[in-house]
Amino acid sequence: MSRETLEHLNLHTLIGNTRARGTAWHYRAEHQGAESNHYPGPVPVDDVERRLFAWRAVSRRLAAEIPASIEEMTHLSTDGTPLRWKLIDGRQAITRDDTHHVLGIFADSYAMHQYREWLLTTVADILDDDLGISSAGLLRGGAIAWVEVSVPENITTPEGVEFRPNLLATTSFDGSIATTFKRTVTDVVCDNTRETALSEQGQTYKVRHSRYSHARLADARDALALVHTISDEFAAEVAHLCAIAVDDRQWQRFLDSYVPRRDDTGRDLRGRARTLADRKRDTLQRLYRHDQRVAPWSGTAQGVVQAVNTYEHHEATVRGATRPERNMLRTVTGDFGKLDRRTLAVLDAVLA
Repeated sequence: MSRETLEHLNLHTLIGNTRARGTAWHYRAEHQGAESNHYPGPVPVDDVERRLFAWRAVSRRLAAEIPASIEEMTHLSTDGTPLRWKLIDGRQAITRDDTHHVLGIFADSYAMHQYREWLLTTVADILDDDLGISSAGLLRGGAIAWVEVSVPENITTPEGVEFRPNLLATTSFDGSIATTFKRTVTDVVCDNTRETALSEQGQTYKVRHSRYSHARLADARDALALVHTISDEFAAEVAHLCAIAVDDRQWQRFLDSYVPRRDDTGRDLRGRARTLADRKRDTLQRLYRHDQRVAPWSGTAQGVVQAVNTYEHHEATVRGATRPERNMLRTVTGDFGKLDRRTLAVLDAVLA
């Protein structure tokens, strides 16, 4: 189950452009509260601030509970032992100023990137008639946040791939991710996240939570403006991948490399390891040959990338979270971009 309750997801994520893409997986009318979290068009900037980012993160001093004499004690333990609080130098706790929920613990050098400033203000600076907020949300009690910007209309390439360019701005207060601005693509037919996989350089802009990071806000805004360049680049990538032929023998060799049936010593896998490998291979084979999200491009590198990406989004086992939550976390951390690049690296070795 998701660590976020359905009520939380209905109150603390905002989903835009539902007129074109429908309701989110978590939509429950009974949890919507006084107003819906779904918007037929783009999500208004003011609503993101009011409904998600109305609080700020604050730094609190840390202390340890240690034994104390009667004269020094500040309180008693449950068994009556005298205790006192000792302040910890060089450390701080980051908490919400509304609920006081502890989001993370860091050294004093850690600099907070407030959501309104780093995500919403930077994003709002580039919005125009061609761009709008398509989603925004909080996870892990507010420790992670994102704002996604998209174009209002989907784009279809000559090869029949329908996609929507996005720009994702995300950061955290639990140390799990740096403040990140990245260009992503939503494959409309299966709602998969893709990054422009052929060129890792320049696709992501990251800012660490250091005391000098605020000087880089202007650079972050420049990175955000790159959303307008995604369409042509991704369309060119699709055309390139569709032009690379992959015959049946090469597809089987790809499976042997990507999901091997033998271990590093060359011995056949046995037991559960063999069962899991065969199951994954069978699922990839089904997607590649018969699934309408993939099969139209089988016999090409585009089909191979699409098969693996679709498997990870919709078929792979998920533990400790729901699939959509896991997919969102893998998007903000860049795991899906790494996945596509690894797929292409394995395929390139096979074709070579």
